[in-house]
Amino acid sequence: MTQKRLWIAGGVLLVMLLLVLRWIGRGPTEADDQNHPIATSTETVAAVARAERRSVGTTLTIAGEFKPFQDVDVHAKVAGYIKVIYVDVGDHVKSGQTLAVLEIPEMAAQLAGADAAVRRSKEEIRRAEGDLVRAQSAHSAAHSAYARLKQAAESRAGLVAQQEIDDSQAKDLEFEAQVSSSSAALSAAQQQLQMAEANQQQYAALSDYSRIVAPFSGVVTARYADTGALIAAGTSSSTQSMPVVRLAEISKLRLVLPIPESVAAQIHLGDPVKARVQALNQDIVGKVSRFADSLDRQTRTMETEIDFDNRDGHLIPGMYAETELSLREKKNALTVPLEAVTRNGDDATVLAVTAQNAIEERRVKLGLEDSVRVEVLSGLADNDRVVIGNRSQFRNGQKIQPKEVGADASKSGGEK
Repeated sequence: MTQKRLWIAGGVLLVMLLLVLRWIGRGPTEADDQNHPIATSTETVAAVARAERRSVGTTLTIAGEFKPFQDVDVHAKVAGYIKVIYVDVGDHVKSGQTLAVLEIPEMAAQLAGADAAVRRSKEEIRRAEGDLVRAQSAHSAAHSAYARLKQAAESRAGLVAQQEIDDSQAKDLEFEAQVSSSSAALSAAQQQLQMAEANQQQYAALSDYSRIVAPFSGVVTARYADTGALIAAGTSSSTQSMPVVRLAEISKLRLVLPIPESVAAQIHLGDPVKARVQALNQDIVGKVSRFADSLDRQTRTMETEIDFDNRDGHLIPGMYAETELSLREKKNALTVPLEAVTRNGDDATVLAVTAQNAIEERRVKLGLEDSVRVEVLSGLADNDRVVIGNRSQFRNGQKIQPKEVGADASKSGGEK
């Protein structure tokens, strides 16, 4: 029994000796290092950023399509057969250049008839003028005879018979009526000439429309007819008239943007617009040239246009562009990153870091914002530090280890 106890005691001592040797032979741990951060502090590391003054503004990013400044189908004013067409797709033309000529046989006959009507009216005027001169001469002679008889009868009673005086007076009145009739005939002939000349001018104008000319300088984007095709008059409402060509002015283009209802009231003439043309990998800058000032009832958008010079032809109608439209901008505004702000309806708060590295929740009033930062109108001062990122792990008054991020971190080195 005594030997068994000795064996047990020896085993216990051996185990204790092994444990002591293992404890002595181990390396130092982080818990033994009194200078290690975990041994000295339990403070949470937090990413912070400073409130700094920058330019901030509201921008709207929206896609738009380039359209020709002018784009029309060129129709014929009168019906006829195409005698010759001078242009094809892709041809650049000048304003007033002849695009095609129509053959209109009946138009020549109508113009010849109008010319003949004018000549006949002029002859009628000359005849009426002659009749008026003869009537005036006859009336002058009859009136003189009547005046002499009347004067003689008044100078001596019974010298001239009353019947003779009455006959002379009747002739005077008759020739006077002939003068009035001839004058009316002359006036009617003159009016007839005016009508004939008007018809002549109408047919001459229609004859000029046999030449189809370009209304402005541009490029032919479509050709609808060939030589010999019958073209209906563009003014005809009973048939669907076919245009001859389609002409587009591409030396200047319109970039058309559908502006949403929510920001339509903030659009002003001259607002800068930056457009990114993906097809060309190029940025171009323009200004708002015009807007509809009325919303489309279906899309609830307002059509807004920006003009771009395209005399070098690098832009093509139909291209799309991603645009940034500056609605409002404020320079030297006190701003913080968007991640630093927590919003609850109209209220907004930030977690500010005091000089003692303690968390302090502050209510702030916000202003303009962009995709990165937001303006702080009240609640913060220049260079105040605010916590960014997840705020759920922090509480008011909690001590933290701030780690500064952002542009200012390289200057201050941050808190470590």
